[in-house]
Amino acid sequence: MADAKRVLILCTGNSCRSQMAEGWVNHELAESWTALSAGTQPAARVHPLAIRAMTEEGIDISGGIPESVDRFLEMPWDLVITVCDSARETCPVFPGPVETLHISFPDPAEASGTDEEIMAVFRAVRDDIRKRLVGELSRRQ
Repeated sequence: MADAKRVLILCTGNSCRSQMAEGWVNHELAESWTALSAGTQPAARVHPLAIRAMTEEGIDISGGIPESVDRFLEMPWDLVITVCDSARETCPVFPGPVETLHISFPDPAEASGTDEEIMAVFRAVRDDIRKRLVGELSRRQ
């Protein structure tokens, strides 16, 4: 949509939380927001369990590629959201005026336990991102 606001979602590895958030925003708020995601230290790939968690909700993020935030610094943004404390601390300065917001989520990639217990953490983070981050952007439409 031509007049959709642009949001950049930042995490450290850009493999779980920011990828899930990008998927949610582009799925649920496409009429008013366009989301991209990036990392301060991008991982090699999107975490397979993040892909699985989002697929359970009918959202395909399997084509996501972790990207460096440096690639996006010169682009115009309406909002930059950091979704992990590390990314907040190392977030670069954007040259243009941009509002920043921090909404922290635990890193599901650090979960331990059985396969089902780990998957439960991915689902919980996925659902929390939908509730808090998508909810915040919904209020800003």
